[in-house]
Parts: sequence; C-alpha cells; structure tokens
Amino acid sequence: MRIAVIGAGGIGGYFGGRLANAGYDVGFLARGAHLEAMRRQGLTVRSVAGDFVVPQVHASDDPGDLGVADVVLLAVKTWQLDVVVDSLGPIVGPDTAILTTQNGVDTPDRVAERFGRAAVLPGSAKIFANLDEPGQVRHVGGPGLLTYGEWDNQVTPRVDGLRRALDDAGVRTAVPVDIWTELWSKFLFVVPFGGLGAATDATIGVLRSRPGTRQLLVTLMREIRDVARARGIHLPDDILESTLAFVDQQPASGRSSLQRDILAGRPSELEAWTGAVVRLGAATGTGTPAHDMLYELLSARVAQSGLAAG
Repeated sequence: MRIAVIGAGGIGGYFGGRLANAGYDVGFLARGAHLEAMRRQGLTVRSVAGDFVVPQVHASDDPGDLGVADVVLLAVKTWQLDVVVDSLGPIVGPDTAILTTQNGVDTPDRVAERFGRAAVLPGSAKIFANLDEPGQVRHVGGPGLLTYGEWDNQVTPRVDGLRRALDDAGVRTAVPVDIWTELWSKFLFVVPFGGLGAATDATIGVLRSRPGTRQLLVTLMREIRDVARARGIHLPDDILESTLAFVDQQPASGRSSLQRDILAGRPSELEAWTGAVVRLGAATGTGTPAHDMLYELLSARVAQSGLAAG
C-alpha cells in the first residue's frame, strides 16, 4: 500500500510517521524548513503512546515526486485546501482513496468537486499533536484515533485494507455505522467552543462555568443540530446533553485552534467552522442568528488584524 501524506504537521506527521515506522511506503508532501529537516535527519515523533524516529523519509514539495497513491491522507488546514487539492493530480489515480481529516463538514464536498465522491473517504482525526520544530512532531494527548468511512457508509475492501494497515502501525481506527453522524457530532462540539472562545478569549473552563456563556454554548449547539437535521443528518436525540457533558470533561485551560489562530492574527478555519454554519443554514432555510452574529464579529476582527498587519 502506497500512502501519500499531504501536510506533514501534527496530524500528518503523527499518522504518516506511524505508518512509515511500520514499514509502509509513505511519501510526505511538505515544504520549507520542515521538509529540509526531514530530508536531513528523518522524522522524530515524541508521543504519549511512545516515541519513535523514522530515519529515512520520502518527502518532497512536488506532488509529482510522490507517485500515484493508494491512499491520500489529507492533513492540511481547511484554509489551505483549495490550493492543495488543485495540486493533487499527479498523486490521484482511478483507484486512489482520499481520506479527509479536517475539522468541519464541507471538506469532503470540496474534494469531491475535483475528484468525485467515489474517491473520497470522509473522516476525522481525534488527536492533540503539533509540529514542535522542523522534523519533529509532538503528540501530547487525545485518543490518536482516525475515524473514516465511505461516502455511502458501505464497508468496502479499501476501508478494511486501510484499517488493517493502520492497526498494523499501532493507530486506533473507527469505521462508524454513519460517518456523517460522526462528522456532524464533532462539528457540534468544536464550532461553538471555538467561535465563542475566539470572541471572548476565554478558556473552556470559563465558558462552561458562567451561566450566560454556558447557555450560549447550548444555543450554538442547537443551531448546528437544526442545520444538520435540515440536511438529513441523523444526530442522536440527546446530542446536546451528551456534547455538553463532554465539554464538562475537558481540561479547564483548553482553547481551540480557531481561538489561538484568530487572536494571534494567523490564517484560521473561521470560514469552515462558524462560516459553514451560516452558509449551510442559509442554504437550508434554517435560522442561525447566534452564529450569524459570531461570524460577523470574528470576521471584523480578522479584517482588522489584516489591516494592522498591512
């Protein structure tokens, strides 16, 4: 099995590194200092599940160098997606499976617009990992889990084949009965927490402990639930209660990547998170007033950061 990892940061570096360390043919698309470090000294992964080093790494900034892959692990941020997807032609053959890992619900559609639904394995990654420095990935927590499935939820030979490879590499996997329920359930957690955190610069501990912000979290979750239902997604009846219980289990100091990126003036996934709720709500005729307000507030903040940087 030949695997192409597109984006060798925390997620791509960890999962791709596990596969390479198990002896699979893995190519990494990377750039800059990280690419040079991997070429020079390999890939080091420091993990709560055990450290390891891949001493020789096949890595390039040219997709053509990686060859046609059996599986493409798409591990870039959503704001990088359009440019990256346009570059994947040399890697994607008629039987290639493209596994999406982004936080959001519209990435599979965006990839399918270019390569067709049959090429896409919608998925998500549950892991806390980051690029510590060039050539070095740090996995600090989370289950280290890849969840994925076929667009129509059929358990196909390629789904089973990839699961066997990931199991062999020591990666936890889940192939749910309905991948779309899984993606929207995660979306319902990360987007309210991320958007409200970015607007207030408050930790998850503060957001859940103040009555007002706790109610706002519930309101935001409810809007996402309603949009999901309008799109025919079958979420559990107790999705609000179970998600709020999950919020209460998280470390009190937690902040989302959206919050960190917006407040630091970096490119963010605002369009794929809060923006997606607004767009999908409008497309289905579902009211999303709380997300509408958050999106405008955060968009103005992003615009102001751009003006300041300019």
